[in-house]
Amino acid sequence: MKIIVTASDGDVNAQVDPRFARAKVFILYDTETDRWEALDNSQNLNAAFGAGVQAGTTVVNSGAKAVLTGNCGPRAFATLSAASIEVYTGVSGTVAEAIEKFKRGELKPTNSANVDAHFGMGI
Repeated sequence: MKIIVTASDGDVNAQVDPRFARAKVFILYDTETDRWEALDNSQNLNAAFGAGVQAGTTVVNSGAKAVLTGNCGPRAFATLSAASIEVYTGVSGTVAEAIEKFKRGELKPTNSANVDAHFGMGI
């Protein structure tokens, strides 16, 4: 199963980024092969609008079935949910730690966005 973890940098030792849509990087991890790759999300860091939908579309196109992040806004959540991608919020620590918690079943999916549409924009 492929999962996405929001990251502050392009490595599994990076911290989980607390923002989904405006995360610097998405780490795409495959639980079956134990391989990962970094997907650039910098185009959404300072987007005036649409970051949630654009980031959600990136995840959908990656083939991931789950997202691990600190927070997820309503537009991103709607985009991910429409593609049957589970969202896990409240995730912190390093990407590697988040992956291990996911694999051990310690994380639970959420059923709604947990922040408003402008979280992480500084407004």
